[in-house]
Amino acid sequence: MGGNHLFDLFAAAVPRPDKVALDLPGGDAVSYGALLGLSARLAGVLAARGLEPGDRVAVQVEKSWQALALYLACLRAGGAFLPLNTAYTGTEVDFFLGDAAPRLFVCDPVRAASATKTAARHGVLHVETMDAAGAGSLADAARRMPARHDPVARGEKDLAAILYTSGTTGRSKGAMLSHGNLASNARALVEAWRFTPDDVLLHALPIFHIHGLFVAGNVALLSGASMIFLPKFDLDRVMAEVPRATVMMGVPTFYNRMITRGDLTPELCKGMRLFISGSAPLSAEVHKDFAARTGHAICERYGMTETGINTSNPYEGERRAGTVGLPLSGVTLRITEPASGRPLPDRDIGMIEVKGPNVFSGYWRMPEKTAAEFRDGYFITGDMGMVDARGYVSIVGREKDLIITGGLNVYPAEVESRIDEIPGVAECAVIGVPHPDMGEGVVAVVAPGNGTSLCEADVVAPLEAVLARFKQPKRVIVVDALPRNTMGKIEKTKLRDAYRDLFQGQG
Repeated sequence: MGGNHLFDLFAAAVPRPDKVALDLPGGDAVSYGALLGLSARLAGVLAARGLEPGDRVAVQVEKSWQALALYLACLRAGGAFLPLNTAYTGTEVDFFLGDAAPRLFVCDPVRAASATKTAARHGVLHVETMDAAGAGSLADAARRMPARHDPVARGEKDLAAILYTSGTTGRSKGAMLSHGNLASNARALVEAWRFTPDDVLLHALPIFHIHGLFVAGNVALLSGASMIFLPKFDLDRVMAEVPRATVMMGVPTFYNRMITRGDLTPELCKGMRLFISGSAPLSAEVHKDFAARTGHAICERYGMTETGINTSNPYEGERRAGTVGLPLSGVTLRITEPASGRPLPDRDIGMIEVKGPNVFSGYWRMPEKTAAEFRDGYFITGDMGMVDARGYVSIVGREKDLIITGGLNVYPAEVESRIDEIPGVAECAVIGVPHPDMGEGVVAVVAPGNGTSLCEADVVAPLEAVLARFKQPKRVIVVDALPRNTMGKIEKTKLRDAYRDLFQGQG
């Protein structure tokens, strides 16, 4: 086979070892040579821990340049990288370790004691630590390793990563992404967005998510660009860094907040060539306001965990508000009648299905679910949309009740199952309603059982220990009964209509 497909592409793209890969808070900088050097040492640690090709490495750590080096180390050592949201609770991590069966789990030192117990319960052989500064047992072990590590041979079809996406039935699904999936998507995006080694990417996204790691990170690495690597989105810090950057990738919440600033001007953005938005719909109003304030039309694109990016508004040409643009090079997109799969003509609304080298190979240990999600070689996205006469794709809704809050996915069934466990709850429905800052806010509508009474705190408090913060309801509404249709199904549309102004005036 020869070569390590994705890692070799990254290594070959390095303009020179002393080129800045990452600008860090405080004025520190990390060269490509240092980044690849640490990846070699960390790969040595993984190999010493018995990592075999295809073994999973689960990682729940704060964003740092050392965490990015760990991702590269995992590829280099032949493993499959499994990033976990830092907001996940011990209950959630317990599921992921049991399902993915990783060889190694890397966590923050403060979680080490509980993580060790969880890991032992699931036969995970090694637990290592890494804090927000990159320190911990993993760094200690890496210092004893050589700064060279020959990449393990891995081909296009070999597993590079697993990303979990919440399941509509409450069970998360692990999307298996190959070296070829990630490489082809990064190449298409470098081409579509005209990335070069001269670019400086303003990176304020988390790296446990496909957007921050496999879109932003991979594109920068594959083009030999530099990144201003911020630990999180901080509005003051982002505004201060805009003049040094040439490209920014963000979620709509970032841009919602930026337009509240009086210093968002064409002069501030004169060095920027591209603002990109994804992970949730960008409102036409924000698109218009941002362009009026800066002279830049935000480039909206459409992607998902299972496919990476599928479409993008053009770099040259009209970036149409309310659309997600055109299919990327190599991606085929069609609109079908959901039940039959019959292709629909332009302007008809139907199911979005995609095919291409970016599309994942399937769900981890879920062959039946995988088979059900493909039709004639196309992946059935679950998103409803349409294509206009010029080929621009618009997302008009979701077949299921997915909530996207701050660019992160929340599936109501998972939250509902936790609320149903709370004493005194007879039934509940979790919905997403418009939120001026987060895109959608998670709202739980709860009916108590006969003879019991509930208040908001009764529902919120038990969820804090079992659900990540972004999944927890921002509001809980207690009602006598939930609306149902003649078939007994809860009518969530009525609930969304009833509470759509719940967050009006908030930000």
